Amino acid sequence: MNKLFDWVRLQLKRSFDRIRNEKLKKNILQAIPFWIASVLTGLFAVLYTRLFILAEDVTTTAFKWHPSSLFVITPICFVFAWWLVQRFSPYARGSGIPQVMAAIQISSPKTTGIADKLLGFRIILVKVCSSLVMAVGGGAIGREGPTIQISTSIYKITYQLLPKWWPKIAKRNMMVTGAAAGLAAAFNTPLGGIVFAIEELTKTHFSYYKTAIFSSVIIAGLSAEALLGPYLYLGYPKLDGLSPAIFFGVALVAIISGLCGSGMSKIILFIFAWKARFKFNWHHVVFVVGCALIMASLAFFVNPEVLGSGKGIMQHTLFTADKYVHWYTPILRIGGSMVSFTTGAAGGIFAPALGAGASIGSLVSSWFHVSDIDTNMLILSGMVGFLTGVTRSPFTSVILVLEMTDRHNVIFHLILAGMIASLVSVLVDKHSLYDHLKVQYIKDLNTPEETELTEQVGDVVVE
Repeated sequence: MNKLFDWVRLQLKRSFDRIRNEKLKKNILQAIPFWIASVLTGLFAVLYTRLFILAEDVTTTAFKWHPSSLFVITPICFVFAWWLVQRFSPYARGSGIPQVMAAIQISSPKTTGIADKLLGFRIILVKVCSSLVMAVGGGAIGREGPTIQISTSIYKITYQLLPKWWPKIAKRNMMVTGAAAGLAAAFNTPLGGIVFAIEELTKTHFSYYKTAIFSSVIIAGLSAEALLGPYLYLGYPKLDGLSPAIFFGVALVAIISGLCGSGMSKIILFIFAWKARFKFNWHHVVFVVGCALIMASLAFFVNPEVLGSGKGIMQHTLFTADKYVHWYTPILRIGGSMVSFTTGAAGGIFAPALGAGASIGSLVSSWFHVSDIDTNMLILSGMVGFLTGVTRSPFTSVILVLEMTDRHNVIFHLILAGMIASLVSVLVDKHSLYDHLKVQYIKDLNTPEETELTEQVGDVVVE
């Protein structure tokens, strides 16, 4: 009897071991595509970053060599960047984040062909080329949004290349994870990537995504660090010994920057609606040339601060003794972003939004002549507030700025800025710029989700 009991126990143990091993093997096979795509994302993000910096350096060199050269370079680059998108991949235009949101929203077996228009190899190629040309022309654009669309495309391509016998993976999981990894690699902010996925990209329970997102964000970030080395997007601004009254300044900056961010988004949507009435391509060409001449004129006659992503303003105000910007700098940064983003070429709005917010924080500081340390706090608050006004993702904005600067002692200050900016932004529009653009992309693609989403966000017409 004991021998029979031992034999039964042994057989049960072997059965459980086999089940456990099969499950482990399946889990590993399911994880491998995420790991491969993560490495590719990290490597691609590094290459794209270096090319983008080089492109911006070309603009700086040209302006120093002969400022009036922008009147030739900028129109040519803007038109060429727009033409690349218009001719080869219309859904590669703009930031890329609304396209990713739309692709995730409509992800289903019935919409595979439709989603391919938003993510894929052609998107990657056109996105990179168009945004780099815009950067050479001095466009006030960023690389972070495009990196997210590129990363999500890499994950989607990896998913499509899996053989039929491979353990089943949800395509939506791949895309959400790809977007998170892209943001993490672009800013070197792993927590920001995770929070972005939770707050912005998915409404489902996080447990479905957590393992894939955690591992992918870590691998993508480590791959980027392997080539760039450990770095912060901005650096270590001084924030020790803040004034007890700084919370009032943070609240004021959050109100102003939140209203400006949402207001800029509203104007961008209005311009897109106006452009949708254009009947011929030459109308668009005239508009793009006009935008380019505005950028060149502002740089030549007012200040070259209007050019580029705005990272220079963030670094200059945070890490030099020259803390205060000109009164018109926020206007330049906001105007430059609107002019560049509405051309229809590829280019992100994340970094320009942070730059505009930094200039607002610096300007408000100059009104009250606060200390350098308090000024740094207000600059960071402006960055959080303006980005929140555009995206309506306050926690993502807070975590991004915290990880960019590694100054976690001011987390409560930045959370206050994000929450206030989120509240006041509703006064301008209930929904974010990304939400409106996502709805329009889905409507353009004629998907079944069109009616439901239009009711949720409103009927907004953009190009």
